[in-house]
Amino acid sequence: MLIDIGLNLGNKRFKKDQAAVVDAALQAGVGAMILTGTSETESQKALQLARQRPGVLYSTAGVHPHDAKSCQGGTIELLRDLCAAPEVVAVGECGLDYNRDFSPRPEQDRWFAAQIELACELGLPLFMHERDAHERFCEILAPYRSGLRAAVVHCFTGSEAELTRYLELDLHIGITGWICDERRGQDLQRAVRHVPLERLMLETDAPFLTPRDLRPRPRRNEPRFLPHICARVARCMERDPAEVAAATTQTARAFFGM
Repeated sequence: MLIDIGLNLGNKRFKKDQAAVVDAALQAGVGAMILTGTSETESQKALQLARQRPGVLYSTAGVHPHDAKSCQGGTIELLRDLCAAPEVVAVGECGLDYNRDFSPRPEQDRWFAAQIELACELGLPLFMHERDAHERFCEILAPYRSGLRAAVVHCFTGSEAELTRYLELDLHIGITGWICDERRGQDLQRAVRHVPLERLMLETDAPFLTPRDLRPRPRRNEPRFLPHICARVARCMERDPAEVAAATTQTARAFFGM
């Protein structure tokens, strides 16, 4: 049974059929799903949803760099309280996004560091986002790495050089349906073969990043498509899909303490 380490079940595109989406994923062989917290409100919502399906749904608690501008004095305390729940298995999604700059970069830097410190304090893994900010991301993260239990770069789409640096920092790598994109995914298709199976995890980031090679084309991405992503990853790594499925599931369970 696969584990989807990144699912936005609280997104408005799932509002009318959340339960059916989870059921379809279970039927497709996805045995557990981790709901991503991206803001104070979304982290609270993710925990509420996770509590509805014990042993199947889990959640994270964090603030995405897009929302760093909304952080305030009580943000870290709220996240700390959420992380006390057994359903919450990581701090995040946190990190840097210098591509869209929806939050000022100094604010992104500040709240990324604050959430790293929280993960170190609580002994929880860190669920991270990075886009067009590789050097600064590593500069902030590296001094804390020895104090972190574990950390994953979710939705990795970078270069082989960036991948090498992340592996040198003993980071895990999350792969999405981006790898199925015949236009933008070619670099990732080559890079993924360099990721050790014990560092590799799979995710959909649903409802976003729908695999472009799905036919017929679905109206949104769903966790039930994770086996399709797994098969594409296996093909790129020249491995058996069953081997990749078993290894990534074992890795995710160990990483998140599930």
